[in-house]
Formats: sequence, structure tokens, C-alpha cells
Amino acid sequence: MRNLLYLFILIFIFSSCTGNNDKADAYGNFEAVETLVSAETSGKLLQFDVENGMILKAGQQVGLIDTAVLSAKLKQLLAVKAEIAANSKDVLSQIKVLDEQKNVLLIEKKRVENLIADSAATQKQYDDIIGKIKVIDRQIESVKVKNSAILSKFNQVNAQIEELQLNIDKCKIINPINGTVLQKYVEVHELAMPGKVLYKIADLSTMELKVYVSGAQFPHIKIGQKTKVYIDKNEEENTELEGTISWISSTAEFTPKIIQTKEERVKLVYAVKLLVKNNGSLKIGMPGEVRFD
Repeated sequence: MRNLLYLFILIFIFSSCTGNNDKADAYGNFEAVETLVSAETSGKLLQFDVENGMILKAGQQVGLIDTAVLSAKLKQLLAVKAEIAANSKDVLSQIKVLDEQKNVLLIEKKRVENLIADSAATQKQYDDIIGKIKVIDRQIESVKVKNSAILSKFNQVNAQIEELQLNIDKCKIINPINGTVLQKYVEVHELAMPGKVLYKIADLSTMELKVYVSGAQFPHIKIGQKTKVYIDKNEEENTELEGTISWISSTAEFTPKIIQTKEERVKLVYAVKLLVKNNGSLKIGMPGEVRFD
């Protein structure tokens, strides 16, 4: 009987020690930063190379919205731009001719001045040359004003071309981040509209484990601290991973209903997020446990 009592005591002590060692400091679920990729313009979806579970790279073009109308407008504006540039070239050639005429008159003006000094020319000859120079100056100024108006129109058309080119670029669906496609919402040939979600993607290479710690634990944790993270391997064993605390809430809240008993839900806790490198076994929504060193 005494041996049996010792056996029960040993079993109790062993169970108590095991329970204390296995008890986690916090519990939670794995999350990922999900990005919704939307269309930026309207039109038929001509190309869409996206499937659920596909791994995409940042900057990769995965789709194209119809650009036929925009391309036609761009072609028209480029033709208008070329015509304006040709007009400006003609005007500038006129200025060049007038400048050459003025240079001839300036040489003549200098010659007449020398003749007047030698009393070989009259004042009227000098005044006539000055008058011709002033006329050419006014003509040059008039042509410059005309060219300024042409350049203003050229700049306006150029701005329209840049805006149109930007809209054409928006027809290209560019994947924003490295990640895995979680959900595809549209198919090729469907109508895309600004703000319409095309697919959802998340970087699953590093997951976030969101847990809640008590006020007693709060002073003993800090951002950057390494922790042990456990996930279920089977019914009896866990897989150990390394986690790093990346965020700690500065305000307390009530324990979420989904992870604790009714008695625990009334306690105030602090939310904590840990970054965990995904070895391929972590999934969104999977439960995890944390033990702080």
C-alpha cells in the first residue's frame, strides 16, 4: 500500500513538472499582410496571368486592359505635335532670315557712319538705315511672339500626351509585391473598372503570429526579442520555430473571445506580434504558441 502511495506521488510530481514546462506563455494565430490589387482604369481585361497559389514577383506584369481607344488618341496627338513642331521650325527659319537682313543693315549703318564722318554721306541716308533696322526688329519681335504661341500649344499637346501615356501605363497590371496569390476574383475578357479588386496576394515567406500577453508578462518583453514558437506537428508533438517580437500594443484590451475561456475573457491583455520565418508549414489562421526566453 505504501509503495502504491509513493507511485501516485511520483506520478503527480512528474505530471506537475511536465505541465509547467509544456505550458505556453501566449497563444494566437498566424496572419499575413494581405494586399488587394485593383484596376486603375476601365476596359476589357485582355490578359490576366494570375492563378490561386501562384508565386509572383514585385514589378511583374500579370495583366493588360484594352488600350485600343487610348492608343488611337495618342496617335492623333502625336500627329498634332509633329505638325506644331513643323510650324515652329518654319517660324524659326523666318527669324533667321530677318537676323541676316539686320546684320547686313548694321554693316551698312557702320559704313554710312564712316562716310558721314568724312562728309561723304547725308543724315537722311543714316536715318533711312536706322528706320529699316527698327522695322526688322519689330518683325523679329512679331515672329517671336508667334513662335511663343506655337510653343505654348506644343507644351499643351505634350502634357496631354504624357497624361495619355500615363493612362495607357495604368492599363498594365503590375504586381506590387513578392508573394503568393491567395484569391483570384476576375477572369480574362471581364470588364475592369477603377477600384475593382482583381486578386489578393500576400508574402508568406515570413508570417506574423498575433498573441496576447498578460499585464504580468508585459514588462518582460521587448521589440526585437527572440522567442520560441510552437505549432502542432501531430496530436502529441510540436514543431519548434524561432520568432522575433516586431510589435507590442501600448494599450490593454480584453482577451479575444476566440482563444480563452469565459473566465479568461474578462482579463486585460496586450496584443503582441511576432515575425516567424515560414519553412513551408505555416498557413494563415493556423494556431501557434509562444514561450518567451
